[in-house]
Amino acid sequence: MAEYTDLLDRAYQAVPQKSGTGERFEMPVADVLPQGSKTIVKNFEAIASTLRRPPEQMLKYMQKELAVPVTREGQRLVLHGKFNPRVVNEKLKNFYEAFVMCKECKKPDTNIVTGEHGVKMLVCEACGARSPVRG
Repeated sequence: MAEYTDLLDRAYQAVPQKSGTGERFEMPVADVLPQGSKTIVKNFEAIASTLRRPPEQMLKYMQKELAVPVTREGQRLVLHGKFNPRVVNEKLKNFYEAFVMCKECKKPDTNIVTGEHGVKMLVCEACGARSPVRG
C-alpha cells in the first residue's frame, strides 16, 4: 500500500498547476507596442476572433472611442496616436461590455442581429435575452 501512495504522490507532483481563473471565458489582453507616434495592437485579429465580432466593428469602435485614425495591417491594428496599453485594454473591455456580454446573464454567448425597423439587437444564445445595442 505504501508503494501505491508513493506513486500517487509522484503523479500529483507531475500534474501541472491550473493557470486560469476558472472562468469559461477570459477577456483577451491586447499585445500593445508603442512605435514612434503610433500604437500597434499586435493580436487584434485574435481578439476579434475570441470575441466573435467582425474586426471592422471593433476597428470602428476603437476609432470613435480614441478619436484617432485607425488602420489594419494584416493581423495588426495601427492606432495613429500614442496610447498607454492600459487605455487600449480598457477600451477593449468597454467594447466587450457593450457589444459582447449579455446584459441579463453576463455570458459572452451573443450575436448581433438587425431586428425590426433596423434596430441592432444583442441576442444571447444562453438565456435568450434581447437588448438593443448602439452604433
